[in-house]
Amino acid sequence: MQQLNEPTSTAFLLTALGVLMGGAALFSRAAGRFGVPVALLFILLGVLGGSEGIGGIAFENYGFTFRLGTVALVFILFDGGLNTPLAAVREGIKPAGVLATLGVIGTAAATGVAARLFGFEWKQALLLGAIVSSTDAAAVFAVLRGSGLHLKRRVGVTLELESGLNDPMAVILTMSVTGMILSGEPLGWGLLLEAAVQMVVGAAMGVGFGYAGRLLLKRVHLAAGGLYPVLSLALAFLAFGVPSLFYGSGFLAVYIAAMLIGDVSLPYRSGLLRVHDAIAWLAQVGMFLMLGLLASPSKLAEVAWVGAGMGLVLAFIARPLVVFLCLLPFRFPWRETLYVGWVGLRGAVPIILATFPVLAQAPGAFPIFNVVFFIVVVNAIVPGSTVPWLTRRLGLVSLAPPPPPASLELTSLHQLDGELVPFYIASASAVAGATIAELPLPGSAVVTLIVRGKDLVPAKGATQLLPGDHVYIFCKPAELAEVHLLLGQQMDE
Repeated sequence: MQQLNEPTSTAFLLTALGVLMGGAALFSRAAGRFGVPVALLFILLGVLGGSEGIGGIAFENYGFTFRLGTVALVFILFDGGLNTPLAAVREGIKPAGVLATLGVIGTAAATGVAARLFGFEWKQALLLGAIVSSTDAAAVFAVLRGSGLHLKRRVGVTLELESGLNDPMAVILTMSVTGMILSGEPLGWGLLLEAAVQMVVGAAMGVGFGYAGRLLLKRVHLAAGGLYPVLSLALAFLAFGVPSLFYGSGFLAVYIAAMLIGDVSLPYRSGLLRVHDAIAWLAQVGMFLMLGLLASPSKLAEVAWVGAGMGLVLAFIARPLVVFLCLLPFRFPWRETLYVGWVGLRGAVPIILATFPVLAQAPGAFPIFNVVFFIVVVNAIVPGSTVPWLTRRLGLVSLAPPPPPASLELTSLHQLDGELVPFYIASASAVAGATIAELPLPGSAVVTLIVRGKDLVPAKGATQLLPGDHVYIFCKPAELAEVHLLLGQQMDE
């Protein structure tokens, strides 16, 4: 009988997942128009599909959630690292590093004090603070991408690096406080030593896997393009797993390795980036849906006012105060400090960390998990829905050229001696109004296509370049700087 039920059970599970994930994807654009963060939509759909919702899916497997969540976080961090240029790291590593370490500790402490005032015992209060102490890059930039805004470089770099680097400290704090609750022993200086060891080992191995991944992806010749993402995923798993086995931070290692891998020219690069972007979105959607499935509305009602209050305290007091103190030595303008303090969204990481004390059977773990649910939801509503408005209000929208409405790219399984680069023609550009024949392009450089609004314009000698055009030029790497100079655009460092 069990064999007869099994195909039906699997079919029902896949159908339910398909409805939930498909619905979340289809309604995400409509939700963005009404100012509803995508993360909140995924959570609500998960609740509707749960055991007390219309879907009736009984899901309470915290062990599976922890394991799947760890894999999801590896995907998200690897994708974030691939899209973080090393030049940005050099520019923002100091303030982001302080926020990712001292900022996380300060946020955990401040939130813990607030939790104590809300009635938690000190140990459980500190555990709750540790769980929600880190920000989430995917949540922050999902809101920004959905609004079509681009942040000024310094603010964007600081937020992105902080959210990519602060997960290890949050993991260390959560596991240490959980161990303290179970053993009854107080936290000591050993916590700082453990954190330092994990950071050093994780960073060193991340650099090693990053350079090894560069060499491997550039020199190996695979039979099909679809195998390159398989190889890069293998590198991501190794960059997390091996350091973790040697008491290092796997999360830090996978982020650093991805930054080093993504900073060089690779075969099938555009395909790799698209695949990892899709996997990161799938991981984020899966985690928020899983949080909704785990949540029981009847149990959530018992901690509703505490959870909502804690979410507001974190958004309005704990995070802004800690950010102000951390960024004070770096002389950030008050607008940028206010923005970084406000846009500290919580996402997949607290969900994963909240399952750890449940698995360890720590006292008070289930109420803490339910409070974390409210904190994530409140963060999605209060800071999340105001990010586009605040970005414009504080004047932090980047003046960088807008991305082209259509993209043209070269896809190859091998490295090519040439690049296809888009350039934006601004109204103040020296080449605005010139024809292609009049452009003194160097050597083998040639205009291949012009994207003008929704139209694709063939590149002919008499074709005039108009303000707002996106011009695709093929050139050799040695000629790229001269082409940038001709079109009045600076190259990224």
